Formats: sequence, C-alpha cells, structure tokens
Amino acid sequence: MEYIRLSNGVDVPGIGFGTWQAPENEVTKNAVKLALETGYRHIDAASRYCNEQWVGEGMKESGVKREEIFLTGKLWNNALTYDDAIREFEKSITDLKTEYLDLYLIHWPRPVVCRDTYIERNVQVWKAMEDLYKDGKIKAIGVSNFKVHHMEELMERTEIMPMVNQIEFHPGFTQPEVVEFCKRNEIAVEAYSPLSFGGVFKCPELLQIAKEAGVDVAKLCYRYVLQKGIITLTKSVTPERIVENRKLDFILSDQVMAKIDAVTTCEGRKRDSDKMDF
Repeated sequence: MEYIRLSNGVDVPGIGFGTWQAPENEVTKNAVKLALETGYRHIDAASRYCNEQWVGEGMKESGVKREEIFLTGKLWNNALTYDDAIREFEKSITDLKTEYLDLYLIHWPRPVVCRDTYIERNVQVWKAMEDLYKDGKIKAIGVSNFKVHHMEELMERTEIMPMVNQIEFHPGFTQPEVVEFCKRNEIAVEAYSPLSFGGVFKCPELLQIAKEAGVDVAKLCYRYVLQKGIITLTKSVTPERIVENRKLDFILSDQVMAKIDAVTTCEGRKRDSDKMDF
C-alpha cells in the first residue's frame, strides 16, 4: 500500500474505496467488508450517499480493527451553521458506528441555499470542524470540490488550513490550477471519479494507451493518478472488480504518463462548483 502524508503528519492510504452510488442495502455492506478483507484500508463515505449505516456494518463485519482503517466523511450542503455541522457530524459517526473520523470534508463550497452568503457559511462550518479536530474526533480536516478562490476565501478567515481537497480528477480533466495551488500550500489532492464517470471506457486514445501498456484502462487511470502524487478513489460493488482495482503494483513510464496527460477527448461531468443546483 502506498501512503501520502498530510501536512499534519497523518498518513493516508493512496488507494481508497469509494461508496458513492453504492446502494442503501447489504450490497454496500458486503462490498465494504470485502474491500477491507482484501487489503483496502481507506474507505470514503459521505452523509449524502445515504448509505453510511451500511458502510459502518461492512467495517464492523470485516473484523479489521478500527484504528487500521482510514475513514472519510463529508459534511453535506444542509449544514449552514456551526451547530448544524456539529449535529451532522454526530449523526454520521453514529451511522458509521465509530467514535471518530480520520478525515472530514466540506462536501461542496457553494450550496444553492446560500449561494450569496457561502463564504460565511464555510467559515462557520469550518470552525466547527476545527473544534472537532482539536477535540480528537477528527484526525484531519479538508474540503471537496473547492476551486482556488474558495480555498483562499476560507484560508484567509480561519485558523487551521485544509489538509485535503477532494476533486474530480481524471484524464482530460486534471484541474492544474487547483492542483498547483494545493501543492504550493501543502494541501493533499484526492481524486474522485478517476474513471471520468465511465468516460475512460469510451475514449479511443486511452483504450489504445492501455492496450500498448498491457493493462486494462481502469487500472491505467488509477495508476496514473497515483503517480501524480494524488490519492485515488476506486469504486465497485462487483467482487471481482473490488479485488482487481487494488492491484496497482506496476509503474507507468514517463512516455505513457505524457500520453495520458495529452488526452483531451475523455468525457466527464467537469462540474463547476460555483454553479451547482444543489
């Protein structure tokens, strides 16, 4: 397992197991359980996914000690105040059957319900997260889907700097301005949807690069992200894929990396977090 060290010294497993769009039933429980049994030690969850109870069950049934698991949660857009954030955090850890989170993120920077007052909202919920961090209930705090200006606005008004920014990152959409800002400020970058919401399977350029490299296109993209020094989130509820996605014990050459860098045709949502309708 490869690890990426955060600015506060916490080590994050470089390969995470994502739970977005995993169902609200035993399928998710069994997927999380299998992921942990086969060596994953990083689980990415969120209250908005509406499956935290099943994620918690899977962790419990896996038999893996809680301290060996790096567990991420996310604060949804309905939390607009300090008290909201505390309440939502407590609900998440109850559903996840844990006493603490290893990482907690503001899920989106500019919810539609506070489009014009989002800066004050982010400052309020961040201060709640700072207090939870100081109390030891969260090991690291960060953000998700934040652009450079969102991070600057937050960092100018708060005490503790974000340690992680989880963003959409995949071939054809690598958000260089955001990544460069994060690296300059010692903020680890985490990639969600490294398969471009399935777009990599429809990209002739990537399919050809994968064929030439002798690996399947999903593993090519996961490895690409890791070699960029970015945490990658895999996701599947299919047992065979859960096992396969973690087998990234190979290195892509500089030439292959350059070819992937040059891909421009890969589909993806490429969402603008200043204009989301939720």
